Amino acid sequence: MSSIRLADLAQQLNAQLHGDGNIIITGIASMSNAKSGQITFLSDKRLREKLSSCQASAVLLTADSLPFFTGASLVVSDPYLTYARMAQLMDTTPKPTEDIGIGAIISPDAIIGKRVSIGANAVIEADVSLGDNVIIGPGCFIGKSTRIGAGTRLWANITVYHDISIGKNCLIQSGSVIGSDGFGYANDRGDWIKIPQLGSVIIGDRVEIGACTTIDRGTLDDTRIGNGVIIDNQCQIAHNVIIGDNTAVAGGVIMAGSLTIGRYCMIGGASVINGHIAICDKVTVTGMGMVMRPITEPGVYSSGVPLQPNKKWRKTATLVMNIGDISKRIKAIERKLAKN
Repeated sequence: MSSIRLADLAQQLNAQLHGDGNIIITGIASMSNAKSGQITFLSDKRLREKLSSCQASAVLLTADSLPFFTGASLVVSDPYLTYARMAQLMDTTPKPTEDIGIGAIISPDAIIGKRVSIGANAVIEADVSLGDNVIIGPGCFIGKSTRIGAGTRLWANITVYHDISIGKNCLIQSGSVIGSDGFGYANDRGDWIKIPQLGSVIIGDRVEIGACTTIDRGTLDDTRIGNGVIIDNQCQIAHNVIIGDNTAVAGGVIMAGSLTIGRYCMIGGASVINGHIAICDKVTVTGMGMVMRPITEPGVYSSGVPLQPNKKWRKTATLVMNIGDISKRIKAIERKLAKN
């Protein structure tokens, strides 16, 4: 949608209109950069003072922020959530591809639904099943007996190995690899003996996977990604990992094998999570967290030393390196005091 009347936008967003509903909105912008014809949003009350200089034609805001802006506005209870829905309505991102592209190779044994698009030089192998309205971008490879549900979109150059199941209305960004071998080897007196990875990857509905993320297939059982999970760019999901419904995983996260993560969790960027443990529902791990043990209680968990000036960090590091000796000295003093 390239443009819309403010009154029509208010109706679609279930927002309360204040001001001229005939204003034509042509785009969305940040508060500091918005120009005439664009709409912005105020989700942080601490930024109210910027409303007086805002050049946007309209602003999404809450009722208690309304007195701080004299222009046209849409009043909602949650401006940021409404902004997300508005952005979907006005999204101008093109489809990954249209129709069947030049050079696409499609096995005659593949089952292709209605209104499916397959990009140039994509390969669809035998016994693949593509649901209605599936889009396979240019250069993608879809391995044998893989099933992709209706409405799912794959951008360019994605590899989906054999026997993978991807649900409905998923979105996978370019460069991702789904179903590659897990890191499974046995050691024979110094020689590594490869263990064939016989499991699959099962991805639920409405899952989004960022660019260049890898999800390994299971060794014997399957790697499973629940419904509504969102995974950022450049993440590593190892074999037999299970991620519960509606969990969010930020960029650069590494998950070791046979890890189970519950529902409604949030994993901060660059976190590393040990394998063969379980994390319960509704856990938040802040950025660069190192999770070495199971987490059995919902809550927010953190680890690591935040950035400091180098001089201060060196003193902190020295203390940490000597914490064992310091502990012994404190205990010795406590014993001495106890005797007195």
